[in-house]
Amino acid sequence: MVALTLPDGSVRTFDKPVSGAEFAASIGPGLAKAAIALIVDGTQRDLSHVLDRDATVAIMTRDHEDALDLLRHDAAHIMAEAVQELYPGTQVTFGPSIEDGFYYDFYREQPFTPEDLERIEARMREIVDRNETIAREVWDRDEAIRFFSEKGERFKAEHIETLPKDADISIYRQGAWLDLCMGPHLPSTGKLGKAFKLMKLAGAYWRGDARNSQLQRIYGTAWRTEKELAAHLTRLEEAEKRDHRRLGREMDLFHIQEEAAGSIFWHRKGWTLYRACQDYMRRRLEAADYVEVKTPQLIDRALWEKSGHWEKFRENMFTAQDENDKILALKPMNCPGHVQIFRQGIKSYRDLPLRMAEFGACHRNEPSGALHGLMRVRAFTQDDAHIFCTEDQITSETEAFCGLLLSIYRDFGFEDVRVKFSDRPAVRAGSDAVWDKAEAALKEATQAAGLDYTLNPGEGAFYGPKLEFVLRDTIGREWQCGTLQVDFVLPERLDATYVGEDGVKHRPVMLHRAILGSFERFIGVLIEHYAGRFPLWLAPVQVVVTTITSEADGYAAEVHAALGAAGLRAELDVRPEKINYKVREHSLAKVPAMLIVGAREAESKSVALRRLGGKDQEILALDEAIHTLTSEAAPPDA
Repeated sequence: MVALTLPDGSVRTFDKPVSGAEFAASIGPGLAKAAIALIVDGTQRDLSHVLDRDATVAIMTRDHEDALDLLRHDAAHIMAEAVQELYPGTQVTFGPSIEDGFYYDFYREQPFTPEDLERIEARMREIVDRNETIAREVWDRDEAIRFFSEKGERFKAEHIETLPKDADISIYRQGAWLDLCMGPHLPSTGKLGKAFKLMKLAGAYWRGDARNSQLQRIYGTAWRTEKELAAHLTRLEEAEKRDHRRLGREMDLFHIQEEAAGSIFWHRKGWTLYRACQDYMRRRLEAADYVEVKTPQLIDRALWEKSGHWEKFRENMFTAQDENDKILALKPMNCPGHVQIFRQGIKSYRDLPLRMAEFGACHRNEPSGALHGLMRVRAFTQDDAHIFCTEDQITSETEAFCGLLLSIYRDFGFEDVRVKFSDRPAVRAGSDAVWDKAEAALKEATQAAGLDYTLNPGEGAFYGPKLEFVLRDTIGREWQCGTLQVDFVLPERLDATYVGEDGVKHRPVMLHRAILGSFERFIGVLIEHYAGRFPLWLAPVQVVVTTITSEADGYAAEVHAALGAAGLRAELDVRPEKINYKVREHSLAKVPAMLIVGAREAESKSVALRRLGGKDQEILALDEAIHTLTSEAAPPDA
């Protein structure tokens, strides 16, 4: 007798083992038709999987939250079959699902072209129409090595040779085509549907090592429905329009050049935006009782060794050598420096919590191929802070921090914030007992703060568990920015102590926290979130005063001076160009407001206010216009 429990708690019993497909059919023909896989005791299985023992079983359909990964994995296999049909002799390596899609790496002497992608995609549609059965087989390891070697698939054979000698090898047969794979997969190619598209070509290396053979990677995207696919492609088009690198050029905010790869040349307007963000953050931190500090850029490797960062991050550190042959490292993070400030003088329990903030300039030796505008750089400034507190203060400090963070995100225009709980990684500092304590403390504090979270297994920092705060922007993309980490390890390693109420020395707990993450990346996110159309308080140029005729030049200068005296970031444009040309130019530069003046406005001491994106003008007295704009330009914390 086999008892199978459904997610609603109901139980179905069978007098003999049944396959997943048979189980779905026993519930109803509609479910049998919609089923694409099983989830057996939390593990995904093929519909052909035989249920021969009591278990909790869910039937996965296309609407299931995990269905997209399955569909995308199958799309990768169908793409690989199409490639080998069209281009015999091409070797396949691996093809996983990824966020928003899938890829597969191929080895082929001749490079693929964009035209090849069209052919491959068309053949994929044919394979879907053929509705080929997909079935799992288990092979002997040596048999699998021999098969793939004789077939000329040296990458597959090499991979199997790395597996244990007694390993059973999982093979999926898709019509006449087959591949090495752990699965699970759809029951047939027809179940995939045609909501997929091949997107681009890229280079890769076998096993990610530049010393190995170079491969060709084909990326694609796949969705449940054509409607979802169309929406995704629309998002990509919108994302391209919002690309911060393009807008950065058009708005004259910043540039990057090879001589300083991974570092930003901030132009006047971009630096104005940067300072507006930093000034706002400084005010919010001061109001929340943080003290601001500044720590050195170059620190002896001995401190990094003591903290554990040298072992963990050495390859990402820039180093220098002084005349005494000492190795100094440009700091990749600020925490060891903050501990050094904490250790100066005797600290009492009365001094805690001590909230120590720094706009810390950091450097990390990121691979050149990973650099991406403002989003991935080598030189960046963190809105970093460390809260030194007692164990009893972890919950209250977490609550206060989460409230501050969410308030700041709202001020910047982000209402949709998600939280991930990242627990212990495989490689970490500190004992399991310390990690048990840290994880329990952070979970308790998160619950006290009223935050829902999803688990992000194994992604904690090497010294403690962390919360990751993920923003969703205007077009639905997610950006991980803020973090909060509970650390019992670093205070121990760097000998930080305070005198408790009992007169005995204790170790403080160290809460590592950031809200924006790095100013560079956060500003990149802001640019794309707003498509350059910043709210007035953030706009580098808040208002332009421009003339219709040269007769109004003198009055325009008066208006410009009055705006500056009121604290507005204003520019004056009295060029002898047609007004329509000037309006178009400042609109492209994303200036939020224009005050247009001519002879009539000069005589009446008024202005014509034109908003970015609007076609109408509002005639206002100068004083009224200034009052309106200064009110709108006030930062949210004012």
